[in-house]
Amino acid sequence: MKTRFLFPHRYKLLGWVLLVPSLIVGFLAIMADNPLFELNTTVFALYDGGIFESAKAFKLVENNIFDELIAVTAIVGGLLAAFSREKDEDEYISQIRLESLLWATYINYGFLLFSVLFIYGLAFYQVLLLNMLTLLIIFLIRFNFILYRTSKAAIA
Repeated sequence: MKTRFLFPHRYKLLGWVLLVPSLIVGFLAIMADNPLFELNTTVFALYDGGIFESAKAFKLVENNIFDELIAVTAIVGGLLAAFSREKDEDEYISQIRLESLLWATYINYGFLLFSVLFIYGLAFYQVLLLNMLTLLIIFLIRFNFILYRTSKAAIA
């Protein structure tokens, strides 16, 4: 079966290599009180609304880009791991992929609705930050679990 919008299979391993370390480092960064690394540099900002500063638009600003690098690496890794073809991509795997994506979307938005109703203040923004990745992570867990369970059933 021809799948038009999936990456080639060779990118799946690269996706996992990018995703797993970035999730670990990102989790450690969230748990740490101080930044793990200082990668301060001047970057172009479409908008920078500091808490105790005036808002800046279309300006060069000084920023620690560590968190941006971790987020970009996790997103790119997650996309590559989730949406790379399997070695033997067929209609059955496409159906599993579709059902897993639908399932992950329901869970993700259920989590978001729960957060909107019961989490407030700055903690809500951390939830939104994590919500960028939960759809991909839930999809990857569900899709790979179903593939694993199916392969075990085929062997038995």
